[in-house]
Amino acid sequence: MHVGSFVLAAQFPGQGQGEALHRAVRSAEVAEEAGLDAVWLAEHHFVPYGTCPSAITLAAYLLGRTHRIRIGTAVSVLPTVHPVALGEQAALLHLTSGGRFSLGVGRGGPWVDLEVFGAGLAAYEHGFPESLDLLVRWLREPSVAGASERFSFREVPVVPRPSEALSGVPGPEVVVACTSPASVRLAAERGLPMLLGMHVGDEEKAEMVALWRQHARTAGRSPDEILTAAHVSAGVCQIADRRTDAVETLVKAMPGWLKQGLDAHVTVDGRPRSMRDPVAYTELLCGLHPVGTPRLCADRLAATSERTGIARFALLVEGSGDLAATEENVRRLGAEVLPHLR
Repeated sequence: MHVGSFVLAAQFPGQGQGEALHRAVRSAEVAEEAGLDAVWLAEHHFVPYGTCPSAITLAAYLLGRTHRIRIGTAVSVLPTVHPVALGEQAALLHLTSGGRFSLGVGRGGPWVDLEVFGAGLAAYEHGFPESLDLLVRWLREPSVAGASERFSFREVPVVPRPSEALSGVPGPEVVVACTSPASVRLAAERGLPMLLGMHVGDEEKAEMVALWRQHARTAGRSPDEILTAAHVSAGVCQIADRRTDAVETLVKAMPGWLKQGLDAHVTVDGRPRSMRDPVAYTELLCGLHPVGTPRLCADRLAATSERTGIARFALLVEGSGDLAATEENVRRLGAEVLPHLR
């Protein structure tokens, strides 16, 4: 089992943006010290829900500050960037880190980001498969040309070629955030592992893994490829000596962050939005994920892995909103939970 942290650089009420980013960096450094396997970095624009606007940039910084731990994006929002530009950055990090970088990509939302970056709503609603295919080609082939209306360019060499310096490693892994049957099928047909969100419980995740396997078989993926697909389950983790204390910590802090963060999202086309109740959502997350004593947290992760077949986790550890509490939470995850799982 591989356990990592999920870092949003969340800006809680009363905090500055620099404070949120400092907590994100420190939590990643402590994750390596504590023996975690990975750090997954979220990306958001123009909202305090997450103050990191470029997950791949923060990944580069953290790869330079760490030595062992894997750093991944969860996710880089593909519709707002050119796939070749993102592919070049991913190849660079893959090579210079000795293969410690993972590229998670997703479709994002119908947010004003699409207007600001000139992508347009079509890039979100219809363009994700094309962007994903161009990105994967860039990371796997020696040269690439674009022949579509959106991406039209002559054949150019891939420099740096990500597979060149690491023998037997074809390039950085690509993980796809999946929230619907359509995105599950998209990832499965390409043999790409999924990142499944923290709002989804074990039963739904198990169904999505089963659907992925079904589509992968239909697409002709090999049994070994299907069996070894390293899907990632996102969740929340808060450790305390009593479960009630862990829940109380999150219920006190997270609703304020969720309300101000989610309220700040603006749709590009004015479509109506349905908002989750922040307190109810926090309580839901506490019920779905490892929130409680170290033993309970270990059992919860083991149960999720057994039910879903997923062996990689990205756990939100900054739910308290406090730097010292976040560092302690990460250290306890490494010292008191991981030994039960290994």
